[in-house]
Amino acid sequence: MAGPPPVIDERARLALRRLEWRLRGRRVASTLPGAHRSIFRGRGMEFDQVVRFQFGDDIREIDWNVTARLGEVHRKIFVEDREADVVIVLADQPALQFGSGERTKRDVLLEAAALVMLLSAANRERVMLIHETATGSRVFPPTRSRARLFAMIDALFAAPPPDPLAAPLAAASATSPIRREPMPRGALVVHVGEVPDGAPPAEWSGWRRRHRVIGVRAEDRWERDGPDAAPLTVYDPVTGHIVRLADDAATRARHAAWRDRRETNWRAWWPDPADRLTLDPDGDTLATLTGFLRAGAATRAPHRGAQGAGR
Repeated sequence: MAGPPPVIDERARLALRRLEWRLRGRRVASTLPGAHRSIFRGRGMEFDQVVRFQFGDDIREIDWNVTARLGEVHRKIFVEDREADVVIVLADQPALQFGSGERTKRDVLLEAAALVMLLSAANRERVMLIHETATGSRVFPPTRSRARLFAMIDALFAAPPPDPLAAPLAAASATSPIRREPMPRGALVVHVGEVPDGAPPAEWSGWRRRHRVIGVRAEDRWERDGPDAAPLTVYDPVTGHIVRLADDAATRARHAAWRDRRETNWRAWWPDPADRLTLDPDGDTLATLTGFLRAGAATRAPHRGAQGAGR
């Protein structure tokens, strides 16, 4: 028999208490429309029937075999899950330790991961956590247990930040949200971390058909606009070096080019705005997260009707 979960340290306990009180004050669970309990409603995985395709339906649900046989476009209807498995993947990289204000990107993403876990548990969804670091991935199996959930969140808050001088993450993990760990069938995956390097591989589209994947990142104001004043001496958490920033045309041009590449990659991995969320370390994480969920629910609501599901 498994022993009791570890005692949550004081820092994590206080952080969780603040998050729980904020959740109670916002009444998050009541803001999303529909009778379904899941706050992360996606495409259901259980097949129901085939119906004639109509304007506005999701083309990803087209049944090509039936369409070819009948000579008319038909789509599949899936039963939408009332309870879902939510997998939170926190890619804990050195770059997340950057912050020009009071909070680093890692601080805000830890809070976001904890909020998603609390929101999911409040709606009776099974929560799985994958904490990815330079030394490997720590996997916490799906659970609805409040005690185990708090132990999982405690593990996140208690984990030391990654050492920028340690061995880097494996190439596949550092550049891709595609996970090799076994996951529940049809689970929603919430990838929390940096924008992946480069464009998605060919297998990404197939992986997204098996799982709906939401990307969550944090963007510091310096990443958007550059430093308020220069020259500045700052610490680079990726290389572990002290660097000197200058404010000149060449630096601004390099920054603009870097931002363009970053945004291109961000949109290539998550082309649907309903599947990508950017958090501001200086903003209200809970307000941004609940607004994102509410907007996603509103986007998918018109496609639900008497015939069944959609997005």
